[in-house]
Amino acid sequence: QVQLVESGGGLVQAGGSLRLSCTASRGIFSILAMGWYRQAPGKQRELVATIATSGNTNYAESVEGRITISRDNAKKTVYLQMNSLKPEDTAVYYCNANKYYWGQGTQVTVSS
Repeated sequence: QVQLVESGGGLVQAGGSLRLSCTASRGIFSILAMGWYRQAPGKQRELVATIATSGNTNYAESVEGRITISRDNAKKTVYLQMNSLKPEDTAVYYCNANKYYWGQGTQVTVSS
């Protein structure tokens, strides 16, 4: 059973930056495909970015060029560096492993 704990959310002004972290426990992190998803009020959860065990990355079109996903297998942690944030990035951000395990979510609020 993989457990995921996110951190790093908060309130930021438009144009600002935040870095989210997600640390995994119980499981071999290096073999997990990791991803970040988000869910805004009244909307469905959507993919933000994924990173494969190989390090290959994939991004939603809406965040391409502004957000970077990375992983540190030694620390069992995946990161989401978010720059040039926009009010429409406001959502609860969830960490995911192997499209099966979910974290509890961390709130990101971008003020205009």
